[in-house]
Amino acid sequence: MKGTIENRDAFLEKIAGKLNRIPGEVPDKPIWKYTPQNKVYQNYSEDQLLAMMKEACAPIHTKLFETNSEQLGVQLDQLIADYGGGSIIATNDLRFHAFGLDEILKKNNVAVWDYKEGHKTIEKAAHANIGLSICDVMLAESATAGLFNDKDKARSVSLLPVTSIVIVPRSSIVPRMTQAMQRVEERVQKGETISSYINFISGPSNSADIEMRLVVGVHGPVKVAYLVVSDR
Repeated sequence: MKGTIENRDAFLEKIAGKLNRIPGEVPDKPIWKYTPQNKVYQNYSEDQLLAMMKEACAPIHTKLFETNSEQLGVQLDQLIADYGGGSIIATNDLRFHAFGLDEILKKNNVAVWDYKEGHKTIEKAAHANIGLSICDVMLAESATAGLFNDKDKARSVSLLPVTSIVIVPRSSIVPRMTQAMQRVEERVQKGETISSYINFISGPSNSADIEMRLVVGVHGPVKVAYLVVSDR
């Protein structure tokens, strides 16, 4: 059904009037005298950020593994085996090829996300045991993976399978949300096309709503693993 909006212009004019603006006017971005959010962990090295990320993984029931670019394929192959193999789906991300993982994906019969298949490819993700994604930005403070999703890197791959394995380039690790949003803003300023939606994932979904009993994997992956790789 197509609905209607009543009195929208009058409502927006009233709001704009209270803000001393004209409806549709773009406000100037304020220049803050103090920006404490930029100073938190600002002097942390890569090793310190990684150590903080490791510590944050424990309370969110997420396992972290480390490797380098030369051993990435071997480590990923082992992780797939450890988590039961079976049906696997991966995002259609060119970085898998850049990391030299084509043979590992082929060996494990990994299906690649194809938006052209519509609901059929969503069903593949829903019935998969493992979903493979590559992180775009990692928040060390909370061990939160930021995925810049689009038609080729769908959130279904990290959300629907039983286990989500996220490859984390070490250079993608930043202190917290502040720096993640700065990276997005930098891309916008450069005129780059950015993701149509960004997901931030902190381990498997969980809930303790019923008598404070923690239940993991409520409406998402039951297991999450991060595979941190040193960049080439």
